[in-house]
Amino acid sequence: MSLVPPNDSSATAAPGNPVTAVPPGAGPAVGVAPTASLRHTGTYLLGAVAIAALVSSGLLWQKLNTIQEQLARQSADAGDQAIEARAMARQAQELVRDTAARLSVTEARVGEVALQRSQLEELMQSLSRSRDENLVVDIESAIRMAQQQAQLTGSLEPLVAALKSANQRIERAAQPRLTPVQRAIGRDLDRMTRATVTDTAGLLARLDDLVRQVDDLPVQNAVAQAAATRRLAAAPSNSAPDAAAQSEQAWWLATLQRSWEVVRDEARNLVRVSRIDQPEAILLAPEQTFFLRENLKLKLLNARLGVLARQFDSARADLAAATAALNKYFDPASRRTQAAAAVLQTAQASMKAAELPRLDETLSALATAAAGR
Repeated sequence: MSLVPPNDSSATAAPGNPVTAVPPGAGPAVGVAPTASLRHTGTYLLGAVAIAALVSSGLLWQKLNTIQEQLARQSADAGDQAIEARAMARQAQELVRDTAARLSVTEARVGEVALQRSQLEELMQSLSRSRDENLVVDIESAIRMAQQQAQLTGSLEPLVAALKSANQRIERAAQPRLTPVQRAIGRDLDRMTRATVTDTAGLLARLDDLVRQVDDLPVQNAVAQAAATRRLAAAPSNSAPDAAAQSEQAWWLATLQRSWEVVRDEARNLVRVSRIDQPEAILLAPEQTFFLRENLKLKLLNARLGVLARQFDSARADLAAATAALNKYFDPASRRTQAAAAVLQTAQASMKAAELPRLDETLSALATAAAGR
């Protein structure tokens, strides 16, 4: 910026305004005064503008310094924060590496634990399978043994006891794969309770008692006991009330009375009058009575073997033959003969040819469980 001095003699013509040249020796002209005042005013204005520009420049410079100081402080703070961030980043990296190492160790341990768990589960499953297989084998063998015993004895009690024991063992085991076996056992138990079979044990006991009583059965041609023998048998019961009277009688009178009773009884037994429906029973020789009793025993023993062999038709035929021989050759008026006939009749009535209920459903369920299906 340049300032024109006020005493400058050079005149500048404004465009559009004609300027008249003044000679050097002439005084001030009238038209020069307004131009000089304008020049001074412009100069003042320019000075004011320059001062204002200087002031504003100073203010701007001061503000710029303040901004620079703030920027410097912020830059320093940012540097400090960057240093802290780098330190924290290093710590985070170290922590990440440590965490990654621990994670890898944990994963390895988890893998080992998973492997051990799988091995333990396999071991438990194998132990459970072996225990279940042993349980199934034991139950099957017990049921088959009870079935054989039931076939031999003809009683359902061994089968019922074996099925109940098997059901209790399965309940204690609490294995879901044995549930079908338990249901099959329950159905077989219901069928056993509804079944009716021959009481083989009781029937065999009655036949054994009857075989032992054969030797005491009286035949039809046997002579009755003498009255003296019966009197001697009844003497112990009559001896107590007659003891006082006999003590008062003379000994010879008592002997004479006994002799007379013996002679009278023998005379009465010389002749017997009876009805003969079957002459062969009366004409049976005494030595043939032994073989008659033995034949009756053999028929009863054959019937016993037929019951054990579950051949009820053959056993009934033997019992019918024994009943016919008993009614034909033995005294029907005897109480022993009547009791034996009643036993034979009861045995024939209680003998049934019904087969024992089979346990096919339970055995099939056990086979399926043993196969692991």
